Amino acid sequence: MKVGIFFGGTSREREISFAGGRTVFDNLDKGLFQPVPIFVDSLGHFILLDWQYLYKGTIRDFFPPAAVLPASRHPWQLYLENLGELSDEALTDLISHVGRRVEASELSKLMDFAFLALHGPGGEDGAIQGLLEWVGIPYSGSGILPSAFGIDKIAQKKLLRATGLATPDFYVLTAADWATADPAALLSMLGRELGLPLVIKAPHQGSSIGIGIVREEDPAQFATAVERALFRRTLTTAEWESLDENGRLAWVRQLTDIREGLGLPVVAEARHPDLGAAPGGQAPVFAQPEALLDFLMTAFPSATEVVLSSLIGETQVLVEQFVAGREFSCIVVEDENGAPLALPPTEIVKGSEVFDYRAKYLPGLARKVTPIDLPEADIERIRQQAQAMFATFGFEVYARLDGFIQE
Repeated sequence: MKVGIFFGGTSREREISFAGGRTVFDNLDKGLFQPVPIFVDSLGHFILLDWQYLYKGTIRDFFPPAAVLPASRHPWQLYLENLGELSDEALTDLISHVGRRVEASELSKLMDFAFLALHGPGGEDGAIQGLLEWVGIPYSGSGILPSAFGIDKIAQKKLLRATGLATPDFYVLTAADWATADPAALLSMLGRELGLPLVIKAPHQGSSIGIGIVREEDPAQFATAVERALFRRTLTTAEWESLDENGRLAWVRQLTDIREGLGLPVVAEARHPDLGAAPGGQAPVFAQPEALLDFLMTAFPSATEVVLSSLIGETQVLVEQFVAGREFSCIVVEDENGAPLALPPTEIVKGSEVFDYRAKYLPGLARKVTPIDLPEADIERIRQQAQAMFATFGFEVYARLDGFIQE
């Protein structure tokens, strides 16, 4: 039986997916199954990957190939989207360095079953699920609708509230409302309604990407957290001028990191005293870090600030009541009769208060304890709630549900 392993992808979680795909490839019983590694690049193309590239440290270590990277004064690690517009012929040639480009219509000839190791938008939102159903390939995990629902934190919160399941109080802030909001007044209102601290979340991201905690009634801290969740960043003249050459390079590298920054491409809007946005019409878009660095070098000090916005940002922000307690994850699988069965919950013991991207995936920053050290009655209550959520959301095959138990 040929098992297509889909990994990589277009989302900010692509590196986690890449590592997960390698794990599936390594652990698949080769006596029973033939693994077919389908790497999904950051623009959504399918690549039948030569197996040796599975063992590279990161995607950018092998793709795009070093031979096709543009000349640059500084060393940068690039993704495919950083190369700008490519012709179909150039793209196919580029892919040939690491494997073979595969069209969606070919997938059913390459595999009997698809194991989805993709994360985030494009991989867990119903998109790839819909494509596989269209071409007639069975796949792992939930179907189109529960996948689309499962990636949308705001939709989940609304359904949990409507069905009476436990969830912290919340507020939905749209990007349009934020554009005209008074941060101090909004923060004051949220403090009265939800209390402090506040948890600020990007509603379609996983791996704690875009998350922040506002502890005090500090409008500047609040604005920074909201901008982070929208994948925007304002750089001031004072901040830029305080950095030396190495500091500026490090700043651009951090900003263009898809996990802890904005990633690329970004829109860069330079604002000038008494003029607002720079004259000349539409703000430029930068796909390469070197070009962005050059722009910032020329924009300052005449500009008072540069507003940078990701092209793959969010349009809403989820503001949530802070929950003090012990964090856990609970895996739910369908049994042989299709009924949800919750496994013993795992406690996440964090070195810091926020279980962020670094804490999740870097060794030593958090540890997991299974089962969570609680009385049996509390463990059973978690399992029953997880099974109820699995059924309410219409999940299929398996799901991981996260929560807190308050002390």
